[in-house]
Amino acid sequence: MSSSALDSYLEAIYVLHAEGELVLASRVADYLGVSRPTVSQTLQRLQAQGYVEIGEARELLLTAEGRARAEAIVRKHRLLERWLTDVLGLDWADAHVEAARLEGSVSPLVEDRLNELLKHPATCPHGNVIPGNGFVQPKGLSLSEAPTGVPLEVIRIVEVAEEDLDLLRFFHRTGLVPGETVEAGQHQPYEAGIPVTVRGQTLSLDPAIAARVQVRALIANQQA
Repeated sequence: MSSSALDSYLEAIYVLHAEGELVLASRVADYLGVSRPTVSQTLQRLQAQGYVEIGEARELLLTAEGRARAEAIVRKHRLLERWLTDVLGLDWADAHVEAARLEGSVSPLVEDRLNELLKHPATCPHGNVIPGNGFVQPKGLSLSEAPTGVPLEVIRIVEVAEEDLDLLRFFHRTGLVPGETVEAGQHQPYEAGIPVTVRGQTLSLDPAIAARVQVRALIANQQA
């Protein structure tokens, strides 16, 4: 197995852990779209190389070396996404795909120059912090659990949503993007979706989709 394939596993473990999940082998298989036996074989290699440990609940834990390598991968990917969207004008989904193709070919020199060109951005286009640039991920709550009837600022789209390219395009097209102000309505009994107003239109979001959007209440921030 190539080093780039191993890196995809480290990146998956890093992302799932960052989202607060208990990272089991089965979850990594689902995230990467590979079979359970394939995951087991690859995890054995990562353990042998000192990148992954198994916790008491059979969860996957990155060692210090594994975390450093995973952060380096994630950093390149998010910088590339920022460049591909902000400079080249690609949409979120295309930028995600192209970043994955390019990240293994980016040297440290090019990475540094790219970071300088972009003026050391805090996050990727979806609002997830770029490791190494000195920023901390702001705390928020999911749109599915947000207070209703108050202005909310979109902070980020959770990283696991990025594997659904059609969903990325939906978020980008409708304006559910970091920095946008939205307002959630009350989820009524027997109705399928949560009403969310953004850019003058009201969307009816499936609660599972709304859960992938992190927000914070603007009124609370102004009073703080």
